[in-house]
Amino acid sequence: MTQTLRLSAGAVPVATLRAIAQAPCVLDFAAADWDRIAGSADALTRRLGEGKPIYGVNTGFGKFSQKRIDDASLDQLQLNLVLSHCTGSGPLLDDSVMRLVLALKAIGLARGHSAVRESIVRSLLALLAAQAYPCVPAKGSVGASGDLTPLAHMSAVLIGRGTARIGGKTVGGDAALAAAGVAPLRLGPKEGLALLNGTQVTTALALSGLFAAENVFAAAIVTGMLSLDACKGISTPFDPRIHAARGHRGQMDVAATYRRLLDGSGIGASHRNEHRVQDPYSLRCQPQVMGACLDLIRNAAATLTIEANAVSDNPIVFADTGEILSGGNFHAEPVGFAADTLALAIAEIGGMSERRTALLMDSALSGLPAFLTDNPGLNSGFMVAQISAAALASENKCLSHPGTVDSIPTAAGQEDHVSMATYAARRLGEMASNAAGIVAIELLAACQGLDYLAPLKTSPVLLKAHEAVRAKVPHLDRDREFAPDIAAATRLIESGFFRDLVPELTLG
Repeated sequence: MTQTLRLSAGAVPVATLRAIAQAPCVLDFAAADWDRIAGSADALTRRLGEGKPIYGVNTGFGKFSQKRIDDASLDQLQLNLVLSHCTGSGPLLDDSVMRLVLALKAIGLARGHSAVRESIVRSLLALLAAQAYPCVPAKGSVGASGDLTPLAHMSAVLIGRGTARIGGKTVGGDAALAAAGVAPLRLGPKEGLALLNGTQVTTALALSGLFAAENVFAAAIVTGMLSLDACKGISTPFDPRIHAARGHRGQMDVAATYRRLLDGSGIGASHRNEHRVQDPYSLRCQPQVMGACLDLIRNAAATLTIEANAVSDNPIVFADTGEILSGGNFHAEPVGFAADTLALAIAEIGGMSERRTALLMDSALSGLPAFLTDNPGLNSGFMVAQISAAALASENKCLSHPGTVDSIPTAAGQEDHVSMATYAARRLGEMASNAAGIVAIELLAACQGLDYLAPLKTSPVLLKAHEAVRAKVPHLDRDREFAPDIAAATRLIESGFFRDLVPELTLG
């Protein structure tokens, strides 16, 4: 179902960005935004009439910035810029990411500092509305001067070149524009540069990773409490006084959610008078670890929301004064840092989840049947599923190495420090997928453990999670091909089902 959203450029919240990523949309901007677009374009026209050099408008690019371009060649300069930068490689960005790319580019231009005509923004919105998504290779950007290569592939469609996907079918750029009801654009002064400069691809990839991480985080929160109940764990470590004494917001919030999730658990009540003092860290320290992850997720969301609304091309036009200033807002270091910290959170969510799966299988620690199977020896139970979880957790450790600590100079030293933020953001999708698989295995193990405790029941909220799993995956009464079960649990996690069980921890 196509959603219609009216945006105010510069004030688009994370919930709206998530909605754009999740489903096809028709976008429009407030009247004030369209006025700013027109005012910016008029300001550039006036400055061009003065005959002074303006970077990327009547000069070359990068190392050629001192080369003056004659007036008769200004449109050709912008066309050449787009064509020469279509050098990407690798798999194509998916439709969800491309919806964000198109929307973010339109938002940035609608801020009214890029000196593009209204028709440029209208064409971006038309492609979105027609679900005609440019075919953009995922690799080729170093995250400064913006996402030049992938945005060139996007922009090629606007001029009737390149290719796009409509309903899963690849068509030429001219056909994509026809389906969207717009004509190929003839780029004017600065318009090619405004389209190519910017961090929109990196930011779209990072947002996509953020939304995936949010789903995995919510699932791990719920699953961690399923595991705690399955092991008859102690709830004392979630006492609010413990967390207030430390003071980290994420830790306090997560502990409060854990208390709510466990409220009314018959399993918890059954062992309340036992005198066990402590549980292993993967149960006891969940508020500290998952709270720290929540803080990183929230900080990343704040940074990415700012960037999604930002002007990140160059130079920047200030219509109120007529000034055109060259700077470096295209440098994606803030986005790279956000992506790198998200990677740490994703790796830790999966790492702790894998440890709880191992704990559940260890009868000496969990009190449950060894490897969560009725007839150990004949049946292996969850033994090899935990091995798969360990493999995924180890892979995420390698992928969590910071991308932004790397830099390779480009453009003959003119662009001598780059962010590598595009890779930092792109790898988040793979990491979140790995983590979803890890948590899915724990989810199945925890539900298996709870089955063994019947007729005792977990809390009403956790019972909803257990029932959702059992609606898709039956109890493991004997060995069977387990990959389909893991895949079904992974799909449940990635659907966002668990976000609805912990709404107080979602981003909005």
